[in-house]
Amino acid sequence: MYITQGLKNAMQMNGSRVATVDGTRRYTWSELGSRISKLAGAFKNLGLSERGRVAILALNSDCYLQYYYAVPWAGAIMVPLNIRLSPPELIFMLNDSETEILLVDDTFVGMLADFEGKLESVKEIIHITDQEKPADGTHHFEKILNAADAIPDAASDSDDVAGLFYTGGTTGLPKGVMLTNHNLVFNNLNTLMMFDYSSDSVYLHAAPMFHAADICSTGSITMVQGLHVFMPRFEPEAMLKVFEAEKVTHTLIVPTMINMTVNHPLIRNYDLSHLQKIIYGASPMPEEVIRKAMVEIPHCTFNQAYGMTELSPLATILPSKFHTLDGPNSKIKSAGRAIPSIEVKIVDEDGREVPRGVVGEVIVKGDNVMKGYWKRPEETANAIREGWMHSQDAGYMDEDGFVYISDRLKDMIISGGENIYSVEIENVIYQHPAVASCAVVGIPDEQWGEVVHAIVVLKEGSNAEEKEIIDFCTGKLGGFKIPRNVEFRGEPLPLSGAGKILKNKLREPFWKGREKRIH
Repeated sequence: MYITQGLKNAMQMNGSRVATVDGTRRYTWSELGSRISKLAGAFKNLGLSERGRVAILALNSDCYLQYYYAVPWAGAIMVPLNIRLSPPELIFMLNDSETEILLVDDTFVGMLADFEGKLESVKEIIHITDQEKPADGTHHFEKILNAADAIPDAASDSDDVAGLFYTGGTTGLPKGVMLTNHNLVFNNLNTLMMFDYSSDSVYLHAAPMFHAADICSTGSITMVQGLHVFMPRFEPEAMLKVFEAEKVTHTLIVPTMINMTVNHPLIRNYDLSHLQKIIYGASPMPEEVIRKAMVEIPHCTFNQAYGMTELSPLATILPSKFHTLDGPNSKIKSAGRAIPSIEVKIVDEDGREVPRGVVGEVIVKGDNVMKGYWKRPEETANAIREGWMHSQDAGYMDEDGFVYISDRLKDMIISGGENIYSVEIENVIYQHPAVASCAVVGIPDEQWGEVVHAIVVLKEGSNAEEKEIIDFCTGKLGGFKIPRNVEFRGEPLPLSGAGKILKNKLREPFWKGREKRIH
């Protein structure tokens, strides 16, 4: 199995059917396939090596979809970059992945000045732009595509790495998750079954396309020759307009987006009658938000997804029939059951399965488990043991096989669907000359699910204010990682016997009385 098979089938079976809609621009499957094969040729013309890496830093668009297929078509590895990261973070990822070609759009081309002289392996930069002239030192996306000859599909092996998807690291450095062709296609097939995609599906790419969650549906919609619709970035009323104009049937968004949309004052001004299913996950879904969504879009069904990038990314799905707030079928507080053809277990510290209802670590085994972390063999060995991916999420399973996530074993914060590793922020705060010790935890927030909260102990005789700490983090971290508030303490932070800061004790007062913490 490899990614481009679904695309070639779509070209063969429905070549004249519209495949993509991006504003006023439309391409049929034949036109899309032709552009992808020529873009792959353009990459080769620029000197892309066999299994070389091609990164992209861009908003959602049909060009992003073309990139997604052109890279494997050229026999290379994609590196989709998080658009919310700071230049130092992106520079690390580009160098760590040894990226050879970088694509940027108009939104991010200004960052190239921050990259100058700091990129170790990038040889060529492509500017995705509607302007006649690209930025200095870059190639014009459309012009190099049109000038290139189409090349044959490389048809990579099933076990070849298709993409590096960077996620935060427990050591403070991001890790490249290696997902193979097989990983991604396997989860595409699961997505097809669980989300009811068909040739009549109209899927809106509203969540960022660098996310593995959106990529699940990217491959699935192509496989069934549905319609890809794009909006550059999420904005509630803009999404409502696209829902109506393009008769969207499916989308995947995070709870924060649902909350902002269903509470938008103009939601009832738009025709949402074609909307069949909203898939959500990645952060907590407050009960009042899903209740409101069911009222505002009563004909639409909802599916919750739980997983992680290392699982390509799906592990469990809560189908719509269990997505009721009341009654015997209600499993709304769960994260669902294992997707087809994988195993999920809850185990203790020694790896032994615990009884139903007992909290332990969620582990997953199946064809969705990543190949490993790029250039991180020790961390790979720690994460994958005897074929089981250890999620470091704590939860339990009920008698019907539904998984309930109760807390995190790893100190990860999920804010607005973005994974934030506390150690990355702590490493920056510790650089402040007045800071003696600090801990970063996620605290509940009605809009974002969680926000970053820093707890700081200052050095004796030193002074610092909240704004000073927040300003110190600005520019060193992506905006979504910067603490929303800083709490100063005069006493030492609580420590375990091994000398580790007890973050569970620091978090507990904020979460007390909350039944549902994360999905």
